[in-house]
Amino acid sequence: MKLAYAICGSFCTHAHSQKQLRLLSEQHDVYPILSEISATTDTRFGKASDLKRNIEAITGRAPILTVRDAEEVITRGGFDALAVCPCTGNTLAKIAHGITDGAVTMSVKAQLRNRRPVILGIATNDGLSANLFNIAMVLEKKNVYFVPFGQDDASQKPTSLICDFHRLQDTLDAAMQGRQLQPVLLE
Repeated sequence: MKLAYAICGSFCTHAHSQKQLRLLSEQHDVYPILSEISATTDTRFGKASDLKRNIEAITGRAPILTVRDAEEVITRGGFDALAVCPCTGNTLAKIAHGITDGAVTMSVKAQLRNRRPVILGIATNDGLSANLFNIAMVLEKKNVYFVPFGQDDASQKPTSLICDFHRLQDTLDAAMQGRQLQPVLLE
């Protein structure tokens, strides 16, 4: 299977994401994409240069970093699916409202234009507040599937949601059959 795999700026989840990318790369032909924030921001969770180097080592490809490259590669690439994992609240809001201003959102637009599956693994601190409406909007979009998600720390971060990264492959398999893996909401 030919996959595109995008990583957004939920830096605390990058280790989980890279583990899933490694597993997917063992089974599939994977093309990585990084959001501009992920590609350029050093945080307490790691340096941007290390992330790019790790992604290239895992997939054997330099990540797609620009709108122009994303539009060209994804539109013409014949990808079976695109996973955005983690998908931040910011990226989710842009997808919900059709905003295409970066490599990840252009990749999503191009994949949906090709009528092929997009899998979103959300990680957002405002999933049950500012982004709840966007989640509802995107759940209704054709060819968009969510990795099952739930609250990651209900007592300390009551509006925060995170996907179960371990269920990415199962979500991908279901999406390839045109169905949402259930249950989408986890306890």
